[in-house]
Amino acid sequence: MPDKPNRPRARDLGLPLPPGEPGPDNALTDVPGVAVGHTTVTDPPRVHSGVTAIVPDGIGPAPAGVTLPAGLFAGNGYGKLVGATQLTELGQLESPIVLTSTLSVFRAADAVVSWLLERPEFAGVESFSPVVGECNDGHLSDIRARPVTAAHVREAIDGAHAGPVAEGCVGAGTGTRALGFKAGVGTASRRVELAGERFTLGLLVQANHGGTLRVGGMAVRPSEPAESPAADSGSPPPDNGSCMLVLATDAPLDARQLGRLARRAVFGLARTGAAYGNGSGDYGLAFSTRHEAPAPPDRLLDPLFEAALDLAEEGVLNALCAAVTTLGREGRTAEAVSPETWADRARRAARAEDRDRLAERRPGDGGT
Repeated sequence: MPDKPNRPRARDLGLPLPPGEPGPDNALTDVPGVAVGHTTVTDPPRVHSGVTAIVPDGIGPAPAGVTLPAGLFAGNGYGKLVGATQLTELGQLESPIVLTSTLSVFRAADAVVSWLLERPEFAGVESFSPVVGECNDGHLSDIRARPVTAAHVREAIDGAHAGPVAEGCVGAGTGTRALGFKAGVGTASRRVELAGERFTLGLLVQANHGGTLRVGGMAVRPSEPAESPAADSGSPPPDNGSCMLVLATDAPLDARQLGRLARRAVFGLARTGAAYGNGSGDYGLAFSTRHEAPAPPDRLLDPLFEAALDLAEEGVLNALCAAVTTLGREGRTAEAVSPETWADRARRAARAEDRDRLAERRPGDGGT
């Protein structure tokens, strides 16, 4: 059954967001032919991990499968992204995209290969290029235990579906933190127009990056340090996280254009207060489901570029809104942003918008 978000999202809370028309579910799955599945792996308080799979229709190596044009951008390459070099070299995606925990990447990649090998349509294929990305959930979860198994990966792929996507502490976001708070998986979408034709751009983020959360340009900080230095001993510093951003569109972009689109998503993290720290792997991966049509000229791409910036911001905010306070290993706690804090930021944004409207009505040159 489709997942239904059970907590308010950024739009529900009235948080300041750029204008734009979301798709029906405001999710990556609004792009036709794209499915998302989660497997959540928990054994509290020691284990908080999981898998998220993004599965385009018919994906698989040619000639039996569908390969899709794709582009990749590494804002900071401090990460383990299996399949990155072939994807960049050929500009093609030929497997589901799987997101998980850092030390589970390699087991997950093997599981994706096994999944492809067992599909009858790929009998005789001698090489596969799985795409598996990660974030480090070792602050809250026993990362060395590598709790994600091949069965968990298969469950996420086989259970992928269209429709609403669960967010927050699910799948690959179960143990992640971002910007000082408990975070997780977030998603959003936009309808955009290019040369009179309407398309959808969707994004899913696995948020685990450092920095200071900003909502409508205003800083939001935890009220107290989450842990003492002693409790943090042996755990990654706040910037040793990573952020995986996956975009899908039904606009007929080629691989080069998709690489440009992926850049914008990574750039968009700056709106949320991302620090792009030394130990943060910040990756954008974009693919198109419409591979048979000619690509539009670059001069028409600005609406998609702007939407990618907006989606990175909204996706991270949705991940934070959906997350819940989590007690992890060794007594470590990651606090969720409180409902009161969200409400306060929404009120402040509304007052600022009212001031701006009033200033626009005043006669004269508008001042400064």
